[in-house]
Amino acid sequence: MRMMLLTAGTRGDVEPFAALARHAASRGHEVRLALPDDADVPEGVDTVPLGLDVQRLLSPAGRTPWGLARHVRAEVRPGMRRMLAAAVRETVAFAPDVVVHHPLVLSAPMVADSLAVPRVLVEFQPVATPSERFPAAGGPTATRDLGARNRVTYAVPRAAARLFDADVARAAAELPSGRRPDRRSPSRATLMAVSPALLPRPDDWPERVHQTGAWYEGTPVSSPDPVVRDFLATGPFLVASFGSMARGDAAARGGAIVTAARSHGLRVLLVTGWGGLALPAECRGPDVLAVPSVPFDTVLPGARLVVHHGGAGTSHAVARAGVPAVVVPVTADQPFWAAQLHRQGVAAAPVPLRRLSARTLVPAMHDALSRRERAAEVGRLVRREHGVQRALDVLESL
Repeated sequence: MRMMLLTAGTRGDVEPFAALARHAASRGHEVRLALPDDADVPEGVDTVPLGLDVQRLLSPAGRTPWGLARHVRAEVRPGMRRMLAAAVRETVAFAPDVVVHHPLVLSAPMVADSLAVPRVLVEFQPVATPSERFPAAGGPTATRDLGARNRVTYAVPRAAARLFDADVARAAAELPSGRRPDRRSPSRATLMAVSPALLPRPDDWPERVHQTGAWYEGTPVSSPDPVVRDFLATGPFLVASFGSMARGDAAARGGAIVTAARSHGLRVLLVTGWGGLALPAECRGPDVLAVPSVPFDTVLPGARLVVHHGGAGTSHAVARAGVPAVVVPVTADQPFWAAQLHRQGVAAAPVPLRRLSARTLVPAMHDALSRRERAAEVGRLVRREHGVQRALDVLESL
C-alpha cells in the first residue's frame, strides 16, 4: 500500500507520524511523510517539506491585538496557504492508496476526494470527534464538564478551520482537475492516538473512531549526549520542558523551577526548547544542566518528576515513562491535558502560568512526588498499548 502521511505542528505532531511511517515501511508499505520545514527530519523516512515554519508561526513579535493581527497577516495566513497547497501538490505527485492526515492539513480531504482514495484523520486530542462526556480540547471550556453541552464545544475548532476556506479553495489549483471537488467525503476512519489510560474511551464515539493509544517508536532511536548522561547519573533529578511555548519570561520560569527543585533535593535538567525556559545566572550550579533538547524516551524514565506545559505529546511521553508531573498549561490543548492528568492521579493540580513561582511550585512538586506509585501504574498500562501497530492494523484493513 502507498501511504501519504501529512502532518503539521510541533514535535508532538511530527514524531508520532514518523513512528507510524517507520513501522509501516518495516511491514513493506511505501510511505511518504510530509512535514513542516523546521521539523527534525527522521532518519530512514521518505519525507517532503510543506513550506511551513512552525516556530515562526508560534512566535509573534508582540502580544497586543494589533501585533497579533499583523502576525496573522504576515506569517500565519501565508504559512498556512503554502502548507495547504504543498500538501495537495505532494499528495498528487505520490499517487497514494490512502491519505492519513493531521487535522491542521485542511486540504487533505479535497485531494483524497480528487484522487478517489480513502482518507484517515488522526487526532492527538479530541478536537474533531464530538462527545458529550468531555469538551473539545483547546476550546475556552476545555477544563469544564458541561454535560450534554460538551458536544457544542466542538464547533469552536470547526469554526477556526473555516477561517482558511479560501486558502483551501486556492490550493485546488494543484489538483489534476484544477478545481475543488463538488462534495467532501467523510473520513473512512479516525485514528485517535490517545491513551485510554489517560482518556478512557467515551461511549458515544462512533465505531469508525479507533482509539489506538499513543504512537511511539518501539525502541529509542537516539541516545542522550554524554554530558547529559553523566549529569543524570550523579543523583535524583527533575526534567523541565515547556517545548515550543516561548511566551513570557523564560528566565523567571527557569529560576522558579530550579529554586523549587532544590528545596526537594532534586537536580534539574532544564530543556530550553524554543525559548520557553532559560537558566538565569544566579541559579547556575553543578546541580543544573540546561540543554536545548533531549530524547525524552531515554531521559524521562529515570526522572523523579517532570515539570511541563501539558502538550499532548509531552503528556503521553511523561505518562509512558511512569513519572509524576507538575503541569503548567499555556495554551491550546494544554489546559485539557493538565486537568486530565490530574484527574487520572498522575499529576498535581495544574499551576496557572500567571501564578508560576517557586512558592507555588514547592507544594505542587510535593503533591506530584506523592503520586509516584500511581504514575508507575499508568506507565505500565501505556507501555502495553502498541499504538503504531494498532494504527497500522486499521490502515491495512482498509
